[in-house]
Amino acid sequence: MAEYVFREMEERHLDAVLQIYSHYVLNTTATFHARQPTRDEMRPLVFFARERHRTFVILAGDEVCGYVLVAPHKPREAYDGTAEVSVYLRPAYVGKGLGSLALRHIEVFAGQQGLHVLVATITGENEKSISLFTRNGYEKCAHYREVGQKFGRRLDVVAYQKILG
Repeated sequence: MAEYVFREMEERHLDAVLQIYSHYVLNTTATFHARQPTRDEMRPLVFFARERHRTFVILAGDEVCGYVLVAPHKPREAYDGTAEVSVYLRPAYVGKGLGSLALRHIEVFAGQQGLHVLVATITGENEKSISLFTRNGYEKCAHYREVGQKFGRRLDVVAYQKILG
């Protein structure tokens, strides 16, 4: 595997991260955004008020080849120990083990932040993402039928969780 470096998301990475995310918005059901977000709309998706929630870009040399994040799960105090985890990779980097590497990185960070549970919310037909999370110890904990619509289709959403350390 190539050498990858994880760096905390900075403003200078925003265009690259927006480009990666836009691919999934425009071409897949991996996200339920129906139109490409603007830079200003992308910021709150990757920058968070609390230090325990963070985005890391994944670099191969100088290229941003993906990003991984832990975001707030729900805005109530009872959920403070839980976060949502997401991984987005440039298509050329999918299937090379980078997703698992990204999950290991974010799980270590999450544990250091005192987070107890990570939840991945995935479109039910996204078999690659489901496989990534199950291979890395996440267990299915929810299945919502036909809760989203994209490309003229009704879509299921599944949730997978991992209890940390």
